[in-house]
Amino acid sequence: MTLIAHISDLHISGYSFDEEIFYQAVSEINELQPDMIILTGDITDNGYYRELEQAKKYLAMFEAPLFAVPGNHDARNLGYQTFEELIGEKSWKLTMDGNFTVIGLDSSSPDEDKGHVGTPQHMWLEHQLDECVVNECFSIVALHHHVVPIPQTGRERNVLSDAGDILKTLTLHEVDLVLSGHKHVPNIWKVNETLIVNAGSLCSNKLRGKNGNSYNVYRITENEIEIFLNNINGENFLLGKYPRNRL
Repeated sequence: MTLIAHISDLHISGYSFDEEIFYQAVSEINELQPDMIILTGDITDNGYYRELEQAKKYLAMFEAPLFAVPGNHDARNLGYQTFEELIGEKSWKLTMDGNFTVIGLDSSSPDEDKGHVGTPQHMWLEHQLDECVVNECFSIVALHHHVVPIPQTGRERNVLSDAGDILKTLTLHEVDLVLSGHKHVPNIWKVNETLIVNAGSLCSNKLRGKNGNSYNVYRITENEIEIFLNNINGENFLLGKYPRNRL
């Protein structure tokens, strides 16, 4: 069994960041002892170097291995130049036990809110997913921007400019999980055999309606995927249970 915590949209800054909520989230997630934590962007609010420095210290509080991709806020104010120095690679591939692959994509563009994967990164993604199909790997793709619209988030904007092409690649390769953030609202879509899961904001005060701060937890066994929504200092419940692909 593999346990993954999915966090997103911390917005570390002097204004948008709730430090008390963050500490509570760290305590909860460390107690869960997940195999890994996937962070889908907007770690900072403005991409300032000092915000990224502070983010590095905060993220070190998590005990599980953490893998992050940048969001549009992280790419502001030259943050796209210093993200890798302080946080880690902007796009990456992780393989566990030879049959479990996680791919991180950089969908950010300097000083723009809209997302874009781009042709070179898209070609790299296709090559990695081809290998997943051949090797019958369980596959996860993580990126900040959503590839399909999210309900209860108002007028649609800032979706990936190349969303159609990326979505086609993801579904043709039957990617098991696609993880995103950006909209601060948790949601699940199933497109063909691919689960597209959005996380809410872990610890920002930029919240929509009655949505609170939250994170997702994925419990992956040989036969199924269970997706839980964990509200900080609140109720935790099962969002969905789905059979595994390629059994």
